[in-house]
Amino acid sequence: MTAPARLAMLTLDCPDAPASATFWSAMLGWDVVHSEPAYAMLQGPTHALGFGTVEDYEPPVWPNPHGSKQFHLDLAVADLDAALATAVDLGATPVDPQPGETWRVLLDPAGHPFCLTKAENWG
Repeated sequence: MTAPARLAMLTLDCPDAPASATFWSAMLGWDVVHSEPAYAMLQGPTHALGFGTVEDYEPPVWPNPHGSKQFHLDLAVADLDAALATAVDLGATPVDPQPGETWRVLLDPAGHPFCLTKAENWG
C-alpha cells in the first residue's frame, strides 16, 4: 500500500526559535537554513526540524505522570557519556532521577525532554 503522506518536518514550540535552532543544530550537526525571531528551521539529510516562537511558552515537565509532555526525541549515539557531556555543554539539563543505564534523559534549553540512547540498541 502506498502511504498517502510522508513526514517532511517536525516543528517544536519554544520561547526562542533561533536559540532552539542553534542548540539542535549543534546536537544533530544539521544546518540552520532559516532563522528569524518567530521561526527557525534546520535541514537534515532526509527531514527538517522547525521551531516556532510561542509567547508565554510553558515547557513540559519530566517525569510527567499526566502525559502532557506529548512526545520526546530519541537520539542514537555512539558514546553515551561523551554525548551527554556535549549536550550539557550546549545547554541541556539532565533530569533526576535517570530511568535506566542505557539511555539518558535531558531537557533542551526550551525544556523539551529528549533521550540519548546507545546506537547499538537500535540494531
